Amino acid sequence: MARHNGGRGWYGKVAAAALGVTLLAAGASVWTAQAGDLGGSSPRAAVSASPGAAAKAVGVTIAHASDKGAHGVNITIDDGPDPTWTPQVLAVLKEHGVKATFCMVGTQAQAYPDLVKQVVAAGHRLCDHTVSHDTTMDKKSEAYQSKEILDAERMITKASGGVRPMYYRAPGGAFTPYSRRLAASRGMRPLGWNVDTKDFEQPGVDAIVATVQRELPSGPTILFHDAGGDRDQTVEALRRVLPWLREQGYACGFPVR
Repeated sequence: MARHNGGRGWYGKVAAAALGVTLLAAGASVWTAQAGDLGGSSPRAAVSASPGAAAKAVGVTIAHASDKGAHGVNITIDDGPDPTWTPQVLAVLKEHGVKATFCMVGTQAQAYPDLVKQVVAAGHRLCDHTVSHDTTMDKKSEAYQSKEILDAERMITKASGGVRPMYYRAPGGAFTPYSRRLAASRGMRPLGWNVDTKDFEQPGVDAIVATVQRELPSGPTILFHDAGGDRDQTVEALRRVLPWLREQGYACGFPVR
């Protein structure tokens, strides 16, 4: 999984806004992109962040498969919600009858709760994408990882009106055995991707579409973004990709849990 660092100054602003809830001492941890050694300390129930009954644990391995089976595709949308781009993405998805998984940054969800509710009302699923989109989380302490994941879970759940995130996607793929275990214990399946459209680099609509068409045989989960910069190319690429997927016989679904 690629780290998304270049040309994304927006995350510095997000991180600054989140300092009050995320600054903790940094420590060492190991990044694991797939299921591996799950040694180390266990997540503590005392740091539970969501209201209501305890969440039902799910698998700790990083999900890529679609619940639509071998010819299914998962559309995933990261980094929002954003007041300019999320409504446009929602409109395109509605036009084509497609449901997607929105991986939301906690501070963005907190800032735009009406958009979170719109996403839920349209039948899409929520994913925890941490508080501040720190792509170096795998090099931070377990306490820091807990704060980022659980505070974002709380922010997203509150913004949605009580609907919990069903997945956890580490920023830039910076998973650790601990973060995967913690998320899974909260009912959030760790979520990877197979096709990185690189839309955050604004390579042009043709390039985004070509990347999907070229890389889709490698796996069903496609990564787009609805925040972090000008997403006009993403919106236009979705207008072309979604009908192409249908023409190729793909069915859009959700990642397995």
